[in-house]
Amino acid sequence: MDTVDLAGLTVSAQGLGCMGMSEWYGPADWDQSLATIGRALDLGVTFLDTADVYGQGHNEVLVGRGIAGRRDEVQLATKFGIDRSGGDRDRRIRGARAFVRRSCEASLVRLGVDTIDLDYAHRPPQDVEIEETVGAMAELVQEGKVRFLGLSEVDEGLLRRAHAVHPIAALQSEYSLWSRDPEPLAPAMAELGIGLVPYSPLGRGFLTGTVDRSALGPKDFRGRNPRFAGEAGDANQAIVDAVRGVADRLGAQPAQVALAWVHAQSRRLGIPLVPIPGTKRVQWLEQNVAALDVELDDEALAELDPLGDQVVGARY
Repeated sequence: MDTVDLAGLTVSAQGLGCMGMSEWYGPADWDQSLATIGRALDLGVTFLDTADVYGQGHNEVLVGRGIAGRRDEVQLATKFGIDRSGGDRDRRIRGARAFVRRSCEASLVRLGVDTIDLDYAHRPPQDVEIEETVGAMAELVQEGKVRFLGLSEVDEGLLRRAHAVHPIAALQSEYSLWSRDPEPLAPAMAELGIGLVPYSPLGRGFLTGTVDRSALGPKDFRGRNPRFAGEAGDANQAIVDAVRGVADRLGAQPAQVALAWVHAQSRRLGIPLVPIPGTKRVQWLEQNVAALDVELDDEALAELDPLGDQVVGARY
């Protein structure tokens, strides 16, 4: 497994998003998820991504159990800031100093570790300015509880303000063939030395061509996602068909082509880039890792690049 440097934090060239092991993507399976984490580490996928909000702490406990005895192999990333205590219809994005510190302490306990390698503010705070949030995160670095800092889904202004308080190693945002929102931030990220960690690089599974939209159960939020539902979902099938066409020509799977496209953007954007495709099954993990061996030729890139302009429906 190749590695990528995120402002001093060396991580595997592809990570593993663990959210779906606990929530949002259908029923959870503890043993299956632990097996997937173990297999990821065996394959060199050592950059693991979780958050305190996934399963209301369940995911951090799961990941902590999965890396027990293998902590030294892992680059562990988690997030804080989304407060669901009032229910999902009344979420709050919090970043006050005391909240940041309490969140970190709780995450350390659930994960069963002494230090978080990369700690993200999950979304821009609603209750305080970004300077207070990042200042509190910087204190955690000084105390040895966190090694590197990250942000998620921020604009350039917030990114620069945060970086002025303490260096930001990574920005985690949705990025894929059909979600190009972070690209305008690339020049600023290159200037500041910040890497991109794309989540949902497979379009929440849509781009793999394996999702039966009619069979998505009540625990799978994709059944209500604007890009999956109704006429928009039908229209977006053309994007999947195009990806499959490239995959068939290259002797690869659609998921591998979609991931290879994301990996290829690092050179074009001029920034370090580490996608974190999520899965709770060993089969799909192994398929995703094999994407690192897929080479996209100029013809493939010419077919894939315009697909982002064809998507129908909002991200959320």
